[in-house]
Amino acid sequence: MSYIVAISGSPSSESRSSILTNYLKREAEQNGIQIKEISVLDFEPDVLIRGIYDHPSILQVTQELKGASGVIIVSPVYKAAYSGALKTLLDLLPQDVLKDKPVFPLMVGGSGAHLLAIDYSLKPLLAALSAQTILKGVYVLDKFVDKSDPRNPIKDEEVQSKVTVQFKQFIEIVSNLRSSAELK
Repeated sequence: MSYIVAISGSPSSESRSSILTNYLKREAEQNGIQIKEISVLDFEPDVLIRGIYDHPSILQVTQELKGASGVIIVSPVYKAAYSGALKTLLDLLPQDVLKDKPVFPLMVGGSGAHLLAIDYSLKPLLAALSAQTILKGVYVLDKFVDKSDPRNPIKDEEVQSKVTVQFKQFIEIVSNLRSSAELK
């Protein structure tokens, strides 16, 4: 069975990034798509800090990513880039782990000053991991994410529209790739 992996790069389980990861997970499941959720919090800090690339938890996430039809990456913006915890995790994965995978990036930040964080920090990293298709992605100001409403957390119509359009494109790409693979 095909599935999508959703990676939360937030070091907090109650962050806006985590809320959005869970929201996208529910949206995918409503479209009949299985989601395997991975958080940087799933890993022992020592594994990430010491760079234990052959640890069983890293080997398991590598297998899950290689078997996925697509990947969603959600990260908070820290110092104009993705979280250090996310970078540390991705650094431990094989360089081709995202080969032939569409990726939907989503970042949450406190100001519009970091609007280009997806383009200038996250996308180059995803390309280095051999992602096939990297969607435009969506940058969400944290003031538009209501942590008290996890079912409908996005509180701005324009942002909601962007997320919905990008997510539908992502699901369409995943479905088309899955159909192509089944024909082979």
